[in-house]
Amino acid sequence: MNSPEALAQHQLDAYNAHDLERFLHAYSEEVEVFRPPAAEPALRGKAAFAEFYATQRFNRPALHAELLNRMVIGNKVIDHERIHGIADQPVEMAIAFEVLDGLIRRVWSFAAA
Repeated sequence: MNSPEALAQHQLDAYNAHDLERFLHAYSEEVEVFRPPAAEPALRGKAAFAEFYATQRFNRPALHAELLNRMVIGNKVIDHERIHGIADQPVEMAIAFEVLDGLIRRVWSFAAA
């Protein structure tokens, strides 16, 4: 499961299953999540990351990510997704994952304006 593409798919499958424990297996203890244009991480560390997904995402019954496109460039994976269940209408996002030492270490989430 440690190729960047396999990790991205693993976390996507777990996200859609609302399986927090399986979802977290793809992420480093030092995971950082960025939401540009902010330069500082919105989430830092696996505990904060887990808390966010437990209370802000996986508690939403309609939550589902539809993968529209994926690019793999070395240790980075960029997914174009349509997220259902977090707003009245689906939200289009580009999500970039950086894999270091076999786990996702950094994530950048870009939401469509």
